Amino acid sequence: MEAAYNEDSMSGSPAIQWKNDVSRKFQHLLDKSTPHPVPRWVATLFMAVLYCLRVYYVKGYYIVAYGLGIYLLNLLIGFLSPQADPETEGPALPTKGNDEFKPFIRRLPEFKFWYALTKAVCIAFVMTFFSIFDVPVFWPILLLYWIVLFVLTMKRQIRHMIKYKYIPFSVGKQRYGGKKSANAGFSKD
Repeated sequence: MEAAYNEDSMSGSPAIQWKNDVSRKFQHLLDKSTPHPVPRWVATLFMAVLYCLRVYYVKGYYIVAYGLGIYLLNLLIGFLSPQADPETEGPALPTKGNDEFKPFIRRLPEFKFWYALTKAVCIAFVMTFFSIFDVPVFWPILLLYWIVLFVLTMKRQIRHMIKYKYIPFSVGKQRYGGKKSANAGFSKD
């Protein structure tokens, strides 16, 4: 009873009301952007370019960039992985031609992947304005380590995709060829 009283009294405060209004408006914008993946990704790419330019011009914050790269690699693995992992939960994906078709369902859907990536880039960009995050490091070693980590992780992911015969990408609607006419192979000269 007392907890309900506290929630009712706090919901009337202007700060809580403002937070709820801003949250609702932000969620409305996210909902409106859902069916428009190309503009969303273009905006995120623009923010990522701004972030890269900021890091390049201040010549620092390499540890933030490395952390962002590791986080984005983790998101990419979730995006490329099936929701039900065949290694731990049994073969959920068809492995033979006569198996039942089961669509590829991602562990991390495209919208959540985009949203997490965008938030990460924005947070990393904001971090570049605070000198506490500018830890002096030898960036070529971090870059080399990230490239090695990326190659090994992608190699393992591609092997997993080949072993369980799934492709995490589909482009448009699949088209099937109809019956060809008997004289389709002959040309009229």
